[in-house]
Amino acid sequence: MAEASDVSRLVWASASGDQAAWNELVRRYSPLVMAITRTYQLDTVDAQDVSQTVWLRLVEHLAYLRNPEALPGWLAQTTRRECWHQIQRRHRVMPVDPHTDDAMQRGEIVDPDAGVLRAELGQALRDGMRELPMRDQQLLRLRAGDPPKSYQEISELLGMKIGSIGPSLRRSLDRLRESNAMRAYLAATPSGDERDGATGGDRRELAEVE
Repeated sequence: MAEASDVSRLVWASASGDQAAWNELVRRYSPLVMAITRTYQLDTVDAQDVSQTVWLRLVEHLAYLRNPEALPGWLAQTTRRECWHQIQRRHRVMPVDPHTDDAMQRGEIVDPDAGVLRAELGQALRDGMRELPMRDQQLLRLRAGDPPKSYQEISELLGMKIGSIGPSLRRSLDRLRESNAMRAYLAATPSGDERDGATGGDRRELAEVE
């Protein structure tokens, strides 16, 4: 089954009280929620509070999600909102001395939105990969590993001719880009100049496996 159908099945089953389906939703998307809380530099307690609130919000709205395939985007948006609420509740106005603060001296600027976009892209890529045939998944994971496998290693592991690996990778990438998960991510992401930073990252992350 395609990943989109799988997500829909999990959402509908969870809304009907299926505990196993709910547990799978939480397992699958907890990394996305926690990745976003980290971009807001919340401490452990506050991050856990945000996470619990997000899942509570999902329980409240699960039966009313009109497009279950958009669940990752809904979770990301809800997590962002709850992070800001948590910061406001804690009244976290942190004084910064530009002469002593190491991050300022290094020119580092924390950009929560950029971190959120990376987290959403990572989740979309993981979901998109699940939609692909197993052969595509194996090929992309081998080439996108750290360190990536060489064409020679891929040839030996998958029994492919070296000359066919490049074209196969491109076809696998095309299928990944056209997956329901990636389409939903791109449809929900701002276009044009607003997402220039994210677009470059998207292209690099997808292209690096080639």
